[in-house]
Amino acid sequence: MATKSFHRTDRVSAQLRRDIGLIVHQAVREYGLPSVSVSDVEVTRDLAHAKVFVTALLAEQGPAAVKALKEIAPELRYRLGQAIRMRHVPEIHFHYDDSVDKGERIDQLLRDNPPSDATD
Repeated sequence: MATKSFHRTDRVSAQLRRDIGLIVHQAVREYGLPSVSVSDVEVTRDLAHAKVFVTALLAEQGPAAVKALKEIAPELRYRLGQAIRMRHVPEIHFHYDDSVDKGERIDQLLRDNPPSDATD
């Protein structure tokens, strides 16, 4: 018998990433929040909590955007409950994903300090 390559939490995470992404996009427009996008969602094994990682278009607006999303998280959870077919809707916890910022910083450092040729 072949083993499953994806666990239920992986499938739920992927679905939540799509649905929460749409809900956050709507919230950004409705509330005039800084522009953010959902980069990843991790759910606990019991599916009770979802860590939602967001990235901001402008890095300096990231903390303000996460703070605003945390304030409206209960409403976003309610909207999520209307969008998905799950018995229990996970509690949403927003976190800023700084991996894109770190990648841009590394890229900038590499552009500013190109490697010297090894043929001396």
